[in-house]
Order: sequence, then C-alpha cells, then structure tokens
Amino acid sequence: MQISVSSTLTVFHEGQFWVGLAEHVEDGRYGVARIVFGAEPSNEEILQFVISKWAKLTFFGGNPAEASEPAKNPKRRAREASKALKRPAMGTKAQQALASQREAMKRESVREKSQRRADEAEARFEQRKLKRKQKHCGR
Repeated sequence: MQISVSSTLTVFHEGQFWVGLAEHVEDGRYGVARIVFGAEPSNEEILQFVISKWAKLTFFGGNPAEASEPAKNPKRRAREASKALKRPAMGTKAQQALASQREAMKRESVREKSQRRADEAEARFEQRKLKRKQKHCGR
C-alpha cells in the first residue's frame, strides 16, 4: 500500500503581517493551515519553523468529511485555500445554524428574483406579440 503525501508552504505579505499558507495533501485529502509570522521571516526562520513546528500543524481539523478533493491545478488549490481562510470561523452551533439559514434564504431570494425576471420578460414578450397582432389586423 502506497500513501501519497505532498506539502507546500507559501509565504506572502497580507496587510501588515507576513503570513504562511501551508497546504497538505495526504492520501487524497486536502488540508490547509495558516501561520502568521509577523515581521518578514528570513529563510533560516522559515526553515527552523518547518523543522520544529510543522508536525504540530492541524490541516484536516478532525472531521475527514470536510476535506475537499485535491484539485489538479496548484493555482486552483491556492485559491481554494485562501477562500477557506477568508471564511469566518463560527464558534457555536447556534451561529452556524444562523449562517446556514441566511445562506438558504439568500439562495431562495436569488431563485425568486430570477423567476420574477423571467415572468416579467414573458409578460413583455406577450405584450409585444399582442401589439404586433393588433397592428397587423389594422386596429
């Protein structure tokens, strides 16, 4: 049995701090961890971090169902990781439930708005069709 493991560390400047984005793909599961360095880290500091603290990072959270399939393109993986990091972490189940309700209401609102637009377009089309027919009949 062979287990595939791949890890990358990307260091970038975000606002006033230097941040590290650690991506880890293990046996088809994709995980990410965010590390705030503060001041610009030197190569030696990054190497020291990888040697001493890399094993302590939690990439998958504990729920393996949350880990997404790894994307084939590394740029796509980086976009997904940054998007996951931008999402606010909800602490309580009540907050998570409220957030899911808001998302459901938002999806329903978008669906209703789309349906209303389609109905209005259909009504405008029917009106134009009726007007053309009246002109043709000579009324």
